[in-house]
Amino acid sequence: MTYKVKIEVIDVLNNGKCSMEQKVGDTYNYPEDRGKMCPSSFHILYPWILVMQSGGRLYFDADDNITLGCSDYKHQVVYRISRTKIGED
Repeated sequence: MTYKVKIEVIDVLNNGKCSMEQKVGDTYNYPEDRGKMCPSSFHILYPWILVMQSGGRLYFDADDNITLGCSDYKHQVVYRISRTKIGED
């Protein structure tokens, strides 16, 4: 089964200013928006995106979401990655 993956910025820690200008509420659809998000963050999120896109299971919550952060230790951007089955509304 294939899924559509959505990445959403849900928090920017410390002073709320990301060096790549990402802000709370920014959303990205994979694969359509792949080049629009921070490349460093994408590098960290990509393995999780692939698992979610292919229907894999790790330790997601009951709603098929996972929350992850980027590697910027001063202004960490926190993402929620979610998925929906292709063809669902």
